[in-house]
Amino acid sequence: MRVWMTQAMRWFGASDPVSLREIRQSGATDVVSALHDQPNGAVWPAETIAAYRDRIEAAGLKWRVVESVPVHDDIKTGNGDSARYLEAYCQTLTNLAASGIDVVTYNFMPVLDWTRTDLAWELPDGAKALRFEHEMAAAYDCFILKRPGAEADYAPDLLDKAARRRAAMDDDACMALEATIIAGLPGSEEGFTRDAFRAALARYGELGPEALRANLIAFLKVVAPHAESLGIRLVVHPDDPPFPLFGLPRVVSTEADVAYLFDRVPSAANGLCFCSGSFGARADNDLPGMVERLGHRIGFLHLRSVQREGGGTFHEAPHLEGDAEMARIVAAVHDLQVREGRSIPMRPDHGHQMLDDLTKRTLPGYSLLGRMRGLAELRGLERGIAHARAN
Repeated sequence: MRVWMTQAMRWFGASDPVSLREIRQSGATDVVSALHDQPNGAVWPAETIAAYRDRIEAAGLKWRVVESVPVHDDIKTGNGDSARYLEAYCQTLTNLAASGIDVVTYNFMPVLDWTRTDLAWELPDGAKALRFEHEMAAAYDCFILKRPGAEADYAPDLLDKAARRRAAMDDDACMALEATIIAGLPGSEEGFTRDAFRAALARYGELGPEALRANLIAFLKVVAPHAESLGIRLVVHPDDPPFPLFGLPRVVSTEADVAYLFDRVPSAANGLCFCSGSFGARADNDLPGMVERLGHRIGFLHLRSVQREGGGTFHEAPHLEGDAEMARIVAAVHDLQVREGRSIPMRPDHGHQMLDDLTKRTLPGYSLLGRMRGLAELRGLERGIAHARAN
C-alpha cells in the first residue's frame, strides 16, 4: 500500500509575503498555520477559526494542522494564573476541533522559541541561510545583555573567543545581533526589548530542568485527555537549539526527553512534532532510529537538515544535504506510514533565501523558493523510496 506524506507549507496569514495561491502552485495540498494575531493565553474564537479555515479552503488548500497554540509562561513556570490559562487552552482546542483541526503543535521552550544569531548567512552559491553561532550567542549573553552570572555557563576558551568577538563589534553590529536574537522570529510568541528580555529571564529565576519538566507533565495531564476526547493529537516541537540557552533549561531535546513525556502521560493525544533540524543539531540524536522507535507518536513532520560546524554552531543545509541523513529519515517515515496505514502531515522547514527571493521581502527561513525546492526534493525522495520498496 502506498501512503504518501501530506505535503504542506507554513503560512503566516494575511501579512505573509507568500500567498495561498503561490503555496498551492508549489505542489502543497495543505497549509499549516495559526491565528497569529491572538494574544498569548487568549481563547481563539470559534467564528474566527472558521473564517480563517474558509479562506484557506477557498484557495483550494486544506488546514488540519495548527502551528502553534502558544503555552502561556504562567503554565511553564507553574506560577501566576496557570489554572485560568489551562482552561483557556482547552477551550481553544474545543473551538479548533469544531473546524476540523486534528493536529495542534506547541512548544515548551522558556521565553524564546527558535533562536539564531544570523538570519542571512551567505552560502558559497550566493543563497542565504539561517545560522546559530555559539560564540556570538555567548558574546551577546555575557557582554551585551550582561545577564547576571552568564560567564559561569560558558567554558573559559569559549568565553575568551566571545569577548574578542564583542570587542570587534560596533554599536550597529550589537544592535543587529540583538534584533536577530530577541526581536521575534516568524512563529515566535513575541519579541523583546533588552530590558524586557532580562525581566523575562529573571522570571524563570532558579527554575531548573526538573521543575520545567514537571510543569510540562502537569500541562499534559490536563490538556491531553481533553484533546483526546476531541480527536486532536497534541504534538510537542523540540527545543531549537536543543541545549540550554541564556540560562534557560531545555526539556525536549533528546529521544530520552520525549520518551519520558510519553511514559508519564500515555494518552494517545500526547504526540510529537518530529523536527529533524532541531533534533539534528545534536550529534547524539539518532534521527532515523527516533522515527522508528517513536513513530506511533509522530503526528507532524518538520523536514530540514542542519550542518553541524562544531561547538554548538550550525547552519541550515539544503534539505537533502547536511547531517540529517534525510534519505534514511524519509525511508523510516515511509515504512511507518505503510505499517500504520496513515498519511503524516509534513512541511519543508527553513528554506534558503535564493534566486528572485534575494531581492524581495521575505520572512527569515520562510521564503517561497527555498521551501519549494525543499518540498520538490522531499517529494521526489519519497516517491523514489516507495518505488524501490515496491520493487
